[in-house]
Parts: sequence; C-alpha cells; structure tokens
Amino acid sequence: MEEVHRAPEPEVLAPLIERARLGEGERGRIEATALDLLADLREGQRTGWVNQFLQEYRLNSSEGVALLSLAEAFLRVPDPETADMLISDKLGDGDWRSHTGKSHSGLVNSATWGLVIGRALVGDENRANTLRRLISRTGEPFVRQAVGAAMRMMGEIFVMGRTIDEALKRMKKPDQKGFTASFDMLGEAARTFPDADRYFEAYERAIEAVGKARGDGGTQDNHSISVKLSALHPRYEVSQWGRCVPELTERLEALCQVAARADIGLTVDAEESERLEMSLDIIEHVAELPSLKGWNGFGMAIQAYGKRAQRTIGWAEALASRTGRSMPVRLVKGAYWDSEIKHCQEQGLSHYPLFTRKAATDVCYLACAKDMLEAKAIRPAFATHNALTAATIIEWAHDTDSFEFQRLHGMGEGLFERMVREQGYRCRIYAPVGGHRDLLAYLVRRLLENGANSSFVHQLADEHLTDDDLLRDPVDRIVEVGGKRHPSIPLPEDLFMPQRKNSQGLDLEDWRVLKRVTEGIDERADIGPEPEAVTDVAPLLDQAAAAFPHWSALPIEERAACLDRLADIYEERRGELMALAVHEANKTIPDALAEVREAIDFCRYYAAEARDKLVPQELPGPTGEANILRMEGRGVWCCISPWNFPLAIFTGQVAAALVTGNTVIAKPAPQTPRIAAAAVRLAHAAGIPADALILCPGGPETGAALTGDPRVAGVAFTGSTATAKAIARSLLDDENRPIVPLIAETGGVNTMIVDSTALPEQVVADVITSAFGSAGQRCSALRLLLVQEEVAERMIAMLSGAMDGLVVGDPSDPKTDVGPVIDDAAYEKLMGHRAAMEDRWLKTLEVPAEGRFVPPTLIRLDSMDDLNTEWFGPLLHVATWKSGKLEETVSRINAKGFGLTMGLHSRIARASELVEARAHVGNLYVNRSMIGAIVGSQPFGGEGLSGTGPKAGGPHYLPRFCAERVTSIDTTSAGGNATLLSLDDIGG
Repeated sequence: MEEVHRAPEPEVLAPLIERARLGEGERGRIEATALDLLADLREGQRTGWVNQFLQEYRLNSSEGVALLSLAEAFLRVPDPETADMLISDKLGDGDWRSHTGKSHSGLVNSATWGLVIGRALVGDENRANTLRRLISRTGEPFVRQAVGAAMRMMGEIFVMGRTIDEALKRMKKPDQKGFTASFDMLGEAARTFPDADRYFEAYERAIEAVGKARGDGGTQDNHSISVKLSALHPRYEVSQWGRCVPELTERLEALCQVAARADIGLTVDAEESERLEMSLDIIEHVAELPSLKGWNGFGMAIQAYGKRAQRTIGWAEALASRTGRSMPVRLVKGAYWDSEIKHCQEQGLSHYPLFTRKAATDVCYLACAKDMLEAKAIRPAFATHNALTAATIIEWAHDTDSFEFQRLHGMGEGLFERMVREQGYRCRIYAPVGGHRDLLAYLVRRLLENGANSSFVHQLADEHLTDDDLLRDPVDRIVEVGGKRHPSIPLPEDLFMPQRKNSQGLDLEDWRVLKRVTEGIDERADIGPEPEAVTDVAPLLDQAAAAFPHWSALPIEERAACLDRLADIYEERRGELMALAVHEANKTIPDALAEVREAIDFCRYYAAEARDKLVPQELPGPTGEANILRMEGRGVWCCISPWNFPLAIFTGQVAAALVTGNTVIAKPAPQTPRIAAAAVRLAHAAGIPADALILCPGGPETGAALTGDPRVAGVAFTGSTATAKAIARSLLDDENRPIVPLIAETGGVNTMIVDSTALPEQVVADVITSAFGSAGQRCSALRLLLVQEEVAERMIAMLSGAMDGLVVGDPSDPKTDVGPVIDDAAYEKLMGHRAAMEDRWLKTLEVPAEGRFVPPTLIRLDSMDDLNTEWFGPLLHVATWKSGKLEETVSRINAKGFGLTMGLHSRIARASELVEARAHVGNLYVNRSMIGAIVGSQPFGGEGLSGTGPKAGGPHYLPRFCAERVTSIDTTSAGGNATLLSLDDIGG
C-alpha cells in the first residue's frame, strides 16, 4: 500500500476511473432509480430535522455557523454568566427570520432563535409548546433555559439514546421498523488511561446488552456495535506502536470474545490515515485467533477518501479468506478530510494520502463498491446518503440479500425507508449513544461533514441545483479535469508559493520512515569534537570588517541565491543535522525535524523578502525631482543564538544579517557549538564567503567581548532577559560609539487562559504539547495555566491523567516525549524550584534515574500573581480565575511585564476579541497549542521584558538590519524639466 499512499491523484485515479465507469445501458437504469430515491429523500426532508436545518440555515451562513457553535459548547458550560455570554456571542448578531429586535436585551431578542430551531427540530407538538412557553417569558434566566431546552432537544433527536438500554428501546419504535443499528458509544479519542478504561467498559456493557436483545437470524439481521480504537488507548500513535498495538490488540480481543459469545457484530471504525496500518495489524491479529473461528461478526470500516481504500479492501478479502470467515466491511466516504489536509500541509509532506475532490472520493467509493460486491469473503455494507451512489450499488448488486446499506442516525431520512419496508433491502443505522453534553462536539463534526458544500445532503437542500446536477456521474467530472488535484488545495511543498517553497517534511507517522530516520540518527551518535572556544575576538572582527565592503556591494539577488542554496543543502543534509540536534541539544526526533525545517524556511523566506523589499524604491515627490530609498548593510553584526534552537534561531539570525548586506560574527550557545559549526560549514559551501560569516564559539566572556567592541554595528540576541539587558547596557557604555541596534528575543511567563466553554479534550492536548514538549525548553512554552474555577477540577483531573501517558527518556528513542534538560545548571535550578513547591504538586511523573531528567510536574498556585519568574523546563503552574473577570485576568498577566506568548481556549468569539485587544503579547494563540510558530505565517517575538522586536520570520525583520538611505536629485538643475516640457498639450 505504501506506493499509493502519497502518489499523485491522477496516477491513483486512473485504474479507479475504469473500475467505476458505467457499462452500456447501466446509466439510464441507474438514473431512473436515483430519481425515485431523490423523490423519497425530498419527502424525508419534511420530517428529518437535519435536512430541515440545512434548508433553513446553510452552513456557509453566519446563522448556521452560530447555531452549530452554540450547540458544540452550550451544555458543558456550568456557570450562568458564561452561558449568557455564549448565547449573546453566537446569537446576538444573527439575521434571524422572525427576530423583531424590539427588546432592549440582546439575549431576549436572540431567544427568538429558540422558536426557529424549535420548528426545525421538533415534530412533537408538546415538546415545541414547552420550548415556546419558556421563550415567551422575559429575562435572561428564561432565555438561558430556552436555549438549554433546545440544545437538549437537538441531543435527543440526534442521539439514539443516552444509554444503550435507551437506544435499544428506541430502535423498537415504529419509525425504526425494518432497520438494524450499529451502536457507537461515542468513544472519542481517549486522553487518559482512565478514559480508555471507561470507554472499554461502556463498549463491554453495550455488547452484552445488544446480545441480550438479539433476535433470530444471523448477525446481519441483528444490531451490532462499532468501536473506535482511539477510544481504547490514549497513545494510539505510530511512535508508540510497540506499546499501544499490543495493548489495543488485547483490548479488542476481549471485546470480540464477548461479542462472539453473544453472536453479534462488532466493527472497528476507520480513523485518521496515519493509524491505518496500526489498525490493520490489530485487526489481523484478532481475526486470526483460533477462539474466534466461526464467528462472522468481526468487521472493519474503510474510508473511500483515502488513496489506499481499494488496496485495503483487497487486504480485507485476503484476510477473511485466510481465516475462513465472512467479514463485514463498511465502506464510508470519510470523516477526517479537512483535518488530514491541514496536517499534511503543516508537516510539509510530499502528497496527500486522500483525494482533494469530492467527485474523486465518489469515484473511489464506486470502484471499491464493485470490488466488495465481487469479493467472495466480504459481506459489504455501504454507508451513504447519496441517491446516485445508492442507485449504482442497487444496479451492480442484482439482489437485495448480498449486502446492506447504512446511514447515520438523523441523516438521509427518506432514502432507505421504502427500500427496506417494500423492496427487501437491508439498512443499518449508525447510531450514536451517549450523554448529550459529551455528544455535541461529535454532532457538530458530523453536521459539518454532511453539510459541507460538496456533500450530497447539503446539495439536496440547494434549490438552485437541478436533478441533473445532483445525478451527474462522478467519473465524468473527474475525467473532465484529468484526475488532477483541486486547484485550491496546493501541495504542501507549494503552500507558500509563489514566494517560496515550503520545507520538506518527513512522514514520521509511517513506521518505515520513522525506522529509517531513527536508525540514521543512531548511526550518527558520534558527533565529533567540540569546536575550540575563541578567547581573542579582535582578529575575527578585523576579518569581518574587512570583508564587509565586498559582501555588501554584491547584488541582492546574489546574496539571496546563497540563502536558497543553503536551504537546499540543509534539506540534502537533513539527517546529519537532525542527528546533531538530537545528540547535542537533546531534541526528540520530531523536534529535531521541526528544527531543520524551520532553519530551511528562514533561509527561503528571508531570501524572498530581500528580493522584494531591499531593492531601491522610488518615492513620490514634486516634478523635476527623483527620490530613491535604498536599504544598505550596516557593517559587522554579532549574532548570539541560544541552545534550545541551535540551528533554527542560529540560521535565522545569520541569514537575515547576511542577506541585508552585513557580515556576521556568529556566537552559538556554549552548550551547542557543534551544530552551529556544521551550519557555518554548509553556509560556506552554499557560496557565503568564509570571512563574511565567521563562527565564534565561546561562553559569556566571548559574547561580552563581541558586543563591547565598537566595530560591531548591530546585535541580534536570543536568550534570557537579564543577558539582553546586560548587552543593551554594554552598547551604551562607550560615549564615542555609534548607537547600535539591538534585536532581542527573550523569555516570558507565558500564560494560557481557559474558560468554561472550552472543550476539555482539546485543552488538555494543547496544554501537554505547550508545557511539556521539548521538555518545556522553548521560549514560547506554557508556564502558567489559568482555568476558570467552575471547570478547574475536571480540567486538572484530565490533565493529570494525560500526563501519565508521557514517555520520559532518551531523545533518540522515537517513543520519547520528554527528554533531559540541557545541562547541570538548568537541572539544578529547576529541581530546586520543584522541591521548594513540593507541597503544591498536583501531579509529577517518575523519570529515569540516570540523566538530567526533570520530572514533568503540575504545581498549584493560590493566585496567578504568585508566578513572576520564567522556569525554563517541564514545570507547569496552574491557578484559577473567576467567571466575568477575563479583562481583569488579562490585565494581571500584563502587569508581570513579560509579553511573549499567550493562549486562550474559548468558544466565545468576543472573548478572543477582548484578549486580542488587551493582551500585551507578541503572539496570541486561540484554541490551539502555544508553540511551533511557522516562518512567514506566525512571525515570532515579544515585547516588554520579552524582547525588542521586530519579529523573526516576519515582514518587518530585515529592515532592522539595514541602514536606510535616501538620495534626492533635482533633475531640473541641468537644463529644465524634460518631463514637463515633453507633455502633449492636447492630452487629458
């Protein structure tokens, strides 16, 4: 399968097109069947709440997005003040159809929404009347109650039941007659081991309950269970393969034993593409168990948006044949498309593992369906809400008994009812089961999937589309475009074009790639001798000063071309540079890759910026005068870089100084001179003269000698605030010295604010990454977590549980999440603070006895004001804040004086706007992690005690390295104004 995983789309689609192409005479019959199904679907729109919702509120409208955003968050908000803010935020500005706008309260006005959604949701008049009575009262508490009632109604209608018993009971109702169900216990990805245990127990109870309710007939005639493997283990990741795959296999085996005894079906759901091969490994092991021989209920789901879908069907057929079973296989179109696209772009991977056009997915689905219908050992299940897809399957199947359809509960209503009750087809409902509060994020995801502009459910609600539009053959659509990728979705390499290429990534979620990378790093464990420290900087400064006139006189294009060549060389020598980052700087493998990629991006970005912004610029002025602005180098720059980004920041400083025409003395941190030496060697190989870029290893004394020398015309520094202040003072000590620019990036007490609308699972994942990634040794790392007090207990408990999943150890081991800190001084300082706070520990981890491993530790503070110092390691401090005090909280953070990064987790847009307006920080991250700034997308740098600016990797960085010079010429001084004298008298 590896060869098609990231192959170009036309190459993958070519055989699929031929497989999906309709034969002579088929098209007419399929279209006639599809027209009948369309009529059934439209009839179903009159009762199906999702269809009505999509008709009333398009998901590309502000009202549609507002309703879904409210539904996603409202039921998890425990405090009334935040609930009112959320309602006002989402509904206050909507253009609601029946909104009169007469009330002085925005909340009361927005409550009219309850009537609208009530009509869309509720077929039960009693329920609707209850909602109307709530809304008819005045006052914000009643509005809150009305919205809460509407949210719970959404949950009741979308969820099959809050418990498996409730769901089974509902499946007995007349409107479900003839249908079976596959119950999904809403097992979202587990964040903690207790979460995974809870999900396992829920699955086990559900299997037993479904088994007890089992009727006559085979497994295909009875209800079944769907299982997400990510719900059974919090570290279901390729890097953790050796741990999670055996443990997941054991858990799935246990569930299958229960299902086999009950003789009901169990299907393993499909998840993100990087987990496919792990899931196949687990499925294969379980299918081969002798104790499960003869049980034909063990199945799997396959996503047709993936390029490996057809190969996976072949794999399933071979496994089923080998194990002597009839395997149920559910074919779906896919559930993680947008997140997978983004992930590939962020990682700089070569091609997408999925199709970028909806029609291409439809082609793949049909090709896979044909394979499944012809397979001997597969029992096909086709999950679709698409009338044309269903009609094609009916044509190809020739009977009603060899397969089943499936649909999502609450969607596609009307499509299958007549087929099931009158024509003998089978249809299974994929039925979510769980509490409404936990469900709604899931509900929103499903609505967005099925309500996207390209989906059939959404298109059906579009009155501008004709039946011909809806039933157009996807094969024809793809043939018309030659199978090419969607033009609005560039390849990851082209993400920043036409300005520059994106740096190439490595697919570390492919076990083969990860194995090769790990072996390469291990082979380069001997990183050689440390460069000798420089004790006398004067000769180096003489050399750099002498080289300045020649280097600065080179055309901008030549200097920029050197940076482009250096980027290419870094890419060619990526393995060597990653090994240095791992063995010298204690970087984990993913961090080492990110380090090299960022250095490459700095080179290409600054080269492109120089070409665009450093060229002479003609300025406006009076006629007869020429005014030219030129950007020139200043002289010798001293670049002092830190150990925590020994290649990326080192390269970024140096590249900016060089491309602007300066010569450079580069002093790396004393902990990481080898990687700096390698970077300088490669820069010289890229064409940068040896006397234009000079390496100057050494400690603080060397740095002080450099910055104190009057020949240094500028300083770029990244490190501690104290050192930055010392450098600033030294630059002013000599009264005869010119005023020297200092670009300083220092640290911060970086804070993340979390309110009660935030999704706990997302918060915890981002906190773990932000606080403990890179062993907390990033300038941007999270130091202080502030959680709204109403949700703090639950959030902290989940965070503590998630910390148990962290692996602390050797950074060259791909399993490792947290490596050692950089040196003995850092270790002693961090361990001293940790010991002093021992009575405040909420959570700490065991670490290896040998090595500078600081245990990741969660420390409770009485107040956010108790932390005013940056602790540069895996120590996270947590405090609470009160509802309604967001502005005050931001002010108290500002008062600390630091201003590097801040995070906010909230579903209230106005909260984001308030923090953006009030926070004095260089980088604000909303609903995401706080680390990993991308060159050109997220320029990085702080203010106050956190730096001087301008931001690295941003559009204002290069000019700070330049002297700006303007030349004004009076062009009339020698014979008059030729421009004026040549004007055409008739013109204008």
